[in-house]
Amino acid sequence: MGQLRQEADPAEAGLDARALDRLDRHLARYVDEGRLPGCLVAVARGGRVAHLTVHGSRDVAAGLPVEPDTLWRIYSMTKPVTAVAVLMLAEEGRLSLDDPLDRFLPVFAGPRVYEGGAGADVRTRPASGPLLIRHLLTHTAGLTFGFYHQHPVDALYRQAGLEYSVPPGAGLAETVETYARMPLQFDPGTRWNYSVASNVLGRVLEVVSGRPLDAFFAERILGPLGMSDTGFHVEPEQAGRLAELYGETETGGIEPVPGPPVRGRPRFLSGSGGLVSSAHDFHRFMELLRRGGELDGTRLLSASAVAQMTRNQLPGNAVLRDFGTPVHQEPGNDGLGFGFNVSVVVDPSRTLAPSTPGTYGWTGAATTAFWVAPHHDLTVQFMSQVRPKTLELFPELRRLVHEALLD
Repeated sequence: MGQLRQEADPAEAGLDARALDRLDRHLARYVDEGRLPGCLVAVARGGRVAHLTVHGSRDVAAGLPVEPDTLWRIYSMTKPVTAVAVLMLAEEGRLSLDDPLDRFLPVFAGPRVYEGGAGADVRTRPASGPLLIRHLLTHTAGLTFGFYHQHPVDALYRQAGLEYSVPPGAGLAETVETYARMPLQFDPGTRWNYSVASNVLGRVLEVVSGRPLDAFFAERILGPLGMSDTGFHVEPEQAGRLAELYGETETGGIEPVPGPPVRGRPRFLSGSGGLVSSAHDFHRFMELLRRGGELDGTRLLSASAVAQMTRNQLPGNAVLRDFGTPVHQEPGNDGLGFGFNVSVVVDPSRTLAPSTPGTYGWTGAATTAFWVAPHHDLTVQFMSQVRPKTLELFPELRRLVHEALLD
């Protein structure tokens, strides 16, 4: 077990201590007002943590405080880890990003695309081209989430038991076979729709490596990087450090809610959102990316692979608000492109919060976030544990961090 610690004085790292104090007071208000149970924020430059603060509780009822070694369900911040794993196998020549998915998962042969109708009357047609590995990495595959309630294909997912991505009691292989029976929303590569694609990639990793996804992550990524507090479940000796999961109520408060099973190995190993991690461990993962695929003498990826992962992969340098399906055409997606399981700033003049070109990162469903800003040699992570309804914390978080930069 490692514990994240502050390593540098803010001024030495080019950060304004007064602006960081404003950041802390802003986050403390969310806790004091009962909108967050607790949180952790860490800001680093050049790999050295220059600001680390914790607020509130990891378990409100038990009176347990957030601590630097608290464990968090990071949900979709799992996706960049999955992308690294896929790129590792690509660099080893065991797959290509331009391989058809059915090379590894034959059940995806002959994909069909939604054409019209609803429910039992849905009409489909053959896809205009194959579904490729890179389409899964960029969320341009035509897959979806059942909880969107925006498109007739979303409804088909719900009818198949996929409202929360996995049928009750199913494992990864069985779940992915269910995805394959669903029509695509659009021809692969022609739109952007955030989806279950990373679960499909998780199954590809299992097939290509011959290892369960949790074992592959542990052996090839988490172990080599010293991320001993990260995995698909917590061991008994770690359980006391796990933050309670909360949901936002209709009145803006919070209450405990059930979450994915993490106290014991889950049957469903989600490459989309299954990991639990700590601030120490995720700092090390961000460092791997910031340093171009190497950390403490261990190289997992070439610098060119990381550069490919963290640049906009959408056609014509498109942004998510323009290239995305209607559910994604929102202001928060303006100015952002998408790499391999990370968003990428392509036009800072259009983003909701101040940023710089090439800044990349992602968020998690329980109010977690990270970003790496190469222009400022900056990494930031934020951890809390609330599934929001109306809570919109991240634009203000980005603004307040940006205001702390002195150079």
